Amino acid sequence: MKKAFYGLSILFIALVQNPLKGQSGSGGSYQDTPFVQEYAVINSRGLNNLSIQSLASNQIGNVQILENMQLLRPEAGQFQVWGTLAPDRSYLPMADKKVKAIDSYQGELIYLDDQSVFSNAWAGSLFLKHELPDAHRFEGGMQFDFLISDGKRLQYVGSNIEEPVILSVPQEVLDIQYDSTQDKFWVMSKENVYQFDPRSRELQEELSAPGLSSLAYFLPKNQLVLGSDSGYFTYDIQSKTQSPLLTKIPWTDILVVESQKDELWFGTSKGAFTVLPDGEINYYYLERWLPGEEVYDIAFGQEEIYLLTNEGLATIHRKKMTLAEKAGFFDQYTRKSHLRNGFNARLALSEPGNIATGRLEDSDNDGLWTSMYLASQGFRYAVTKSPEAMAQIRQSLLAMERLFTINPVDGFPSRSFERSGYIERLADPERWQHSTDPEWDWKSTTSSDEAIGHIFVYGVLAELVEDEWVKSKSIELMDTLMSHILEHDLYLYDFDGKPTQWGKWNPEYVNAFPAEVGDRKLNSSNIIGMLQTAYHFTGKEKYKQKAFELIEEHGYLDNLMRPMKTIGEAGTGSDSYSQMLSEAWNHSDDEMYFVGYWGLHRYAFNSELKEKYKQAIVDHWESERAEKEGLWNIMTAMVQPEKFDLDEAIWFLEKHPLDLINWNIKNSHRKDLEYLEPNFRRQSTLEVLSPSETKIARHNANRFTLDSDRNGESAYSPGDIWLLPYWMGRYLEVIH
Repeated sequence: MKKAFYGLSILFIALVQNPLKGQSGSGGSYQDTPFVQEYAVINSRGLNNLSIQSLASNQIGNVQILENMQLLRPEAGQFQVWGTLAPDRSYLPMADKKVKAIDSYQGELIYLDDQSVFSNAWAGSLFLKHELPDAHRFEGGMQFDFLISDGKRLQYVGSNIEEPVILSVPQEVLDIQYDSTQDKFWVMSKENVYQFDPRSRELQEELSAPGLSSLAYFLPKNQLVLGSDSGYFTYDIQSKTQSPLLTKIPWTDILVVESQKDELWFGTSKGAFTVLPDGEINYYYLERWLPGEEVYDIAFGQEEIYLLTNEGLATIHRKKMTLAEKAGFFDQYTRKSHLRNGFNARLALSEPGNIATGRLEDSDNDGLWTSMYLASQGFRYAVTKSPEAMAQIRQSLLAMERLFTINPVDGFPSRSFERSGYIERLADPERWQHSTDPEWDWKSTTSSDEAIGHIFVYGVLAELVEDEWVKSKSIELMDTLMSHILEHDLYLYDFDGKPTQWGKWNPEYVNAFPAEVGDRKLNSSNIIGMLQTAYHFTGKEKYKQKAFELIEEHGYLDNLMRPMKTIGEAGTGSDSYSQMLSEAWNHSDDEMYFVGYWGLHRYAFNSELKEKYKQAIVDHWESERAEKEGLWNIMTAMVQPEKFDLDEAIWFLEKHPLDLINWNIKNSHRKDLEYLEPNFRRQSTLEVLSPSETKIARHNANRFTLDSDRNGESAYSPGDIWLLPYWMGRYLEVIH
């Protein structure tokens, strides 16, 4: 992984233009309370001729879809396993009905066909004949009375209505909504909204606007909400005033509007969004949330939201849970689905979106991703003394140990290992070597991010896990790796007797970079932290002596203390290698810095150095705050618990999706974002989007990336992404 060939810069345009809205740097701790966790269950099938009355649900959770007068129901869909839509044959006579629209009324399913409004609920007693054979819109009133339309005419029907009430409408009727406060019906055409009064049986024009598409009555504010092809607006019924057209929304081509309690829901030609009471907008688009792009109808269950698209049905589940409960889910899920020979691994899915078809993949960084997961379990054990955590610590620590023993180079950690005979099917086949054990192959060219991951986790386990084998094995592996690095003059030597491309901390290499190239600061920071950690746990003077040699004779303290604002694009006088390293901000570097900060600060040789390290860490955190990265905020709490953006850390943990499949993600079309010009930081928008709306990413990714084409063909593990910041936060007592 190291490198993506980018350097570091502090060209943080958003911070200049808009100083961190809402980020005051609150410290303290968070008392874990329930929040609403959303996830989707998908039932896929291509659909045609959908409308705003093609979807309905009843109070016990039965859902029906109407397509071309055929009723369908969801079948076999599960979380991370897509289902389908199948014919609903529950009631034999329904197959012969020419159903034109469906809806829910008083918690039950109701139907409009060419002859009547009827239901199978209430013992089938609801059956109201009408005289509009082409009727395809209807809405229920206060007491089993209904207003129906064929587009050109309206008919008001009910058990107490003796004479037919039929009215002509100047324009085609697109939507009808009942207003329970005024006890009236609102009728919408493409350019007008009319009011129908059941008492007077009269139709009156109320307002006009172009391009109308859908209508909802919003009870909490006694408003009409009107969607159009260019946004939406509200109409205050009491004052008869309408708001300006609202266009700062994810997508303005609105197909359907619905209200649920104090929320507004919108279906558009590019996904769905909801406007929450505080004005926050949540966006649901593409396969993490929807099987298709176009959302034609919306219905509600007790805790579910149903979104009907051109490619099937999405059920958005809302479950109240605490962070501890989310951690329990992710801990179990990681152990069940993401462990390969003890490594924290990604899944390759042979069937997109179906987690059950996953194959555990090797990676360039099995040691790094496993070190981050293993550290999470170390923090978990320190907090809970969980036997399950201890069992997993032992399994994964054995995998980390075998990275050293499976290759012939003393003290050299392999990137990965796998059973022999599969090299051509693994990632980067040219990097794989045969082990002396004919049963196994191992991966060479180990890099600096692997090394810092090893030292990070060995320090965590050696300090926090009260188990003699775990402690002694962690210290042994730490000493093994650092002895190799010292014996090879601060290089990581591979099987060919040469340094690996990135395993280089020697002053001749590090100080050859211009001051503005990030690797000079990064490698200095990492190696000092690694040497301090080794000295802290082994007591061997060679590590302390080498660290002070680097600090006093080679300027490594000055290097690591260099402010982030000085890191930027290499000048024209720099060599091509330095310029290549400085093309853009490097998020892999950020990950290496912060993972290394544990040993840099926690095991500092003295209080004076510790204070300097704190300054460097806080300076780095300040440059990262706009990303609201959960792990960086929690790690900053280690050195500055009084100021580390606690709220943003909790936001990251709560908003992170349960579904870690790498679905396609698109946000660059959105009209509610404030975009920035292309910049060195690669920050695309003024404010970062919620993790629920962006690609699944490890901590080495740019959280301002708006689009990603992944096609649902793989799934990441929450072991490093979510569990590490959560359990570290628990250990540091900023989450309770």
